Amino acid sequence: MSVELTGAEITIRCLQEEGVQCIFGYPGGAVLFLYDELFKQDKVRHILVRHEQAAIHAADGYARSSNHVGVALVTSGPGVTNAVTGIATAYMDSMPLVVISGQVPTNAIGLDAFQEVDTVGITRPCVKHNFLVKDINELAVTIKKAFYIASTGRPGPVLVDIPKDVTQQKAKFHYPEKVSMRSYNPVTRGHTRQIRKAAELILSAKRPMIYAGGGVILSNAASQLTELTQLLNFPCTNTLMGLGGYPATDKQSLGMLGMHGTYEANMAMQYCDVLVAVGARFDDRVIGNPKHFFNENRKIIHIDIDPSSISKRVKVDIPIVGDVLDVLKELTKLLKESKEKPDHAAMKEWWKQIDLWRERDCLKFDRDSKIIKPQMVIEKLFEVTKGDAFITSDVGQHQMWAAQFYKFDKPRRWINSGGLGTMGFGMPAAMGVQLANPKGKVACITGEASIQMCIQELSTCKQYKLPLKIVNLNNRYMGMVRQWQEFFHGNRYAESYMNALPDFVKLAESYGHVGMKIEQPADVESALKEAFKRKDQLVFLDFITDQTENVFPMVPGGKGLSEMILV
Repeated sequence: MSVELTGAEITIRCLQEEGVQCIFGYPGGAVLFLYDELFKQDKVRHILVRHEQAAIHAADGYARSSNHVGVALVTSGPGVTNAVTGIATAYMDSMPLVVISGQVPTNAIGLDAFQEVDTVGITRPCVKHNFLVKDINELAVTIKKAFYIASTGRPGPVLVDIPKDVTQQKAKFHYPEKVSMRSYNPVTRGHTRQIRKAAELILSAKRPMIYAGGGVILSNAASQLTELTQLLNFPCTNTLMGLGGYPATDKQSLGMLGMHGTYEANMAMQYCDVLVAVGARFDDRVIGNPKHFFNENRKIIHIDIDPSSISKRVKVDIPIVGDVLDVLKELTKLLKESKEKPDHAAMKEWWKQIDLWRERDCLKFDRDSKIIKPQMVIEKLFEVTKGDAFITSDVGQHQMWAAQFYKFDKPRRWINSGGLGTMGFGMPAAMGVQLANPKGKVACITGEASIQMCIQELSTCKQYKLPLKIVNLNNRYMGMVRQWQEFFHGNRYAESYMNALPDFVKLAESYGHVGMKIEQPADVESALKEAFKRKDQLVFLDFITDQTENVFPMVPGGKGLSEMILV
């Protein structure tokens, strides 16, 4: 016999049934009954952040690094509007989140009550789906649907808005084992005939290229991608979101492509004759100008779970809608069974051409500089952590240097806001990563502008003893803004100069952490080693870097992949 529970009790029971171990949130009037129930149990751990944006970023970091659904809880009105940036970040990068928001009582909705906003309306453009639960009897099944929608097909954030009176009402509790929704049936298996056509085209290629994106990470297909790439001896490039999908230290990896990708990756992308796009979406920062991209003739195979992503910006020849993992398994099986093999002589010539592009050494920088070069800090971080750390970052120059110089060999180690490009993402995401991987080394690579967006989370790190290592590449500028102003706005540095910076060492210490200021290149390695020795402490490393350093190579906005600015 099912017992009657309040809406608040039902919500927490649902989270327990889903096996949720950790929830990030901030209390407020509309969610007090939910917080009361959280207080009465010990299965779901609540992490109190200092700002709702950070709650969503932390849940996002938790999801990205663990393959679990991230969960956050915010109150109505400003609670939910503060959360929107985090929700949009997760939406752009297809991250599975369930966000539970409080709402004013049902009889007050639409009457401009205290702390009321139209949550469903505000979040509609940046969620995979959202619900407003007005009937207590629908609450459990709605939460089940939320977890199902968030984690299947192309993942994404789902919001459940619960009015305060619904959390007080009582109903019988029944949590369904599974749900079926007539309007939502994601395809997972790719069409066999299309996969067969793709296999034939791959075997006929003279200048092939594999282009892998975040879909490889999301579908846990990194080992399948690696197997396929090595079976064929094809070059492979990864998008910013796809780093770690193919081991970066392998000789077949051409590194990242796109606006700040490597010369060899962009040139191979431009001049290949068969392109295999796996879980990537040909976005503007990846292929630059689509018109320029199509100056060269090539056949394109595009594998993606979301049919709306295929042929969205670039017309493709063989579309395959399906889960990347399943499609790659089937494709590899066909290629193994085939009597045909890739053209050995053509491949030899193609690799010869790629090696010539590699010789340009597009990531070189001044290694004898008397001022700390940011690239060198990332290289040293890679060496000190042996490439085994979880790396989070914000957006800007430091993000690009991290992507270029930290060689990711494993998936789910690079935690980054790719699509939305959110300042303030790095540290809260690192908190989520550390909670999902308590024994893991977690470093947040940030800049002095980005870190100040969510700097208050140093307080959360203190409360929950999160031993993050914050690598602040401090160039006293909004670096990427300054770089664009130098290149395209006649060196007019409008509002990009940070001339009132705090003393980050003292600031870290005031929150109860360890602060270090590093000004000499010779001290970089020892400072990083010292930081990672302090296994139980958060260490804030403030590296005073070269103010004039720019991210190269660079494809200017609106230009094509072969129109790169090199160092």
